[in-house]
Amino acid sequence: MKIDSWMVCRAAEPMVESAREAQPGPGEVLVEVAGCGVCHTDLGFFYEGVPTNQAFPLTLGHEISGRVVQTGEGQDDWLGRAVVVPAVIPCGECDACQAGHGSICPTQVFPGNDMHGGFGTHVIVPARGLCPVPDLEDPDFNRAGLDLASLSVIADAVSTPYQAVLRSGLASGDVAIFIGAGGVGSFGIQIAAALGAAVIAIDVDDSRFGVLREHGADLCLRADQLSFKELKGEVQGFCKERQVPSWKQKIFETSGSSAGQATAFGLLGKGGYLSVVGFTAKKLELRLSNLMAFDATVQGNWGCLPEHYPAIVKMALEGKLALEPFIERRPLATINETFEQLHSKGSERRIVLIPE
Repeated sequence: MKIDSWMVCRAAEPMVESAREAQPGPGEVLVEVAGCGVCHTDLGFFYEGVPTNQAFPLTLGHEISGRVVQTGEGQDDWLGRAVVVPAVIPCGECDACQAGHGSICPTQVFPGNDMHGGFGTHVIVPARGLCPVPDLEDPDFNRAGLDLASLSVIADAVSTPYQAVLRSGLASGDVAIFIGAGGVGSFGIQIAAALGAAVIAIDVDDSRFGVLREHGADLCLRADQLSFKELKGEVQGFCKERQVPSWKQKIFETSGSSAGQATAFGLLGKGGYLSVVGFTAKKLELRLSNLMAFDATVQGNWGCLPEHYPAIVKMALEGKLALEPFIERRPLATINETFEQLHSKGSERRIVLIPE
């Protein structure tokens, strides 16, 4: 099949268009991209020297939804189906996968890193782990009225905090504290609220707070307008008012910044839990002895296992998790301007690039 266009990232050049012939191999499918979200990780690859496993030139993009238009050997059942492509695709067969540690599968595939990604009209991906999307024209399935492009953000921005929240053991009556309320954080806040937790959103941009208050945030704090002592006092006051002890406070670092990570670690109390969800290549100096003294836990979270995706899609289609207020659609042709904007000043919403 002739692929219309790919947006290829070169080490020191902007995105450029090219065309190529492509055929899915055994165990693979060709997906016509409906939408691909732009992630902070893409910016890290492009601007910050974060190494990709496949060398440039490389098509970036790992938040992909679309429709299977061609299949490789043994994958005929996928033809014509709408899908969300997991950002991290474990092999499902190695010792790590069999032991429930698919997130560290040594042969996992990460589109836009290990192979060409979704910033193009089509992408070839492994069929394993694909998440089928039910008929979006059927209101019994799609009560929220979402289209296929909007579901692309599930592949990382939604699924990653979903797994992080599940791993934390967050329960009704707990307090969830999100450092970084945009992108991944905005969806994590909703997931935590849906589980019955009280939620604190901490960010340096209060333009996000209005919509977050409508979708689960009980308290919003500006980290840049409060000293750390004042910020911690606000958090402790909120928890004390609700009689929530430190061991029922779950902290999620979703800003992907060294300042956010320092704040998150500093908020840990006795028996507390911190999930590191955001990524930065910058180093950070911490006193790890706090973990010993507080008997606290810090856990990293890499992506989300494909088996969780159907539940997340169902949650979104049922309207239990809002996507539309938190995303912005743009034509794929704006990729250069979009990257420049996000790198220089960010965005209030997750941007989804739509092939023309």
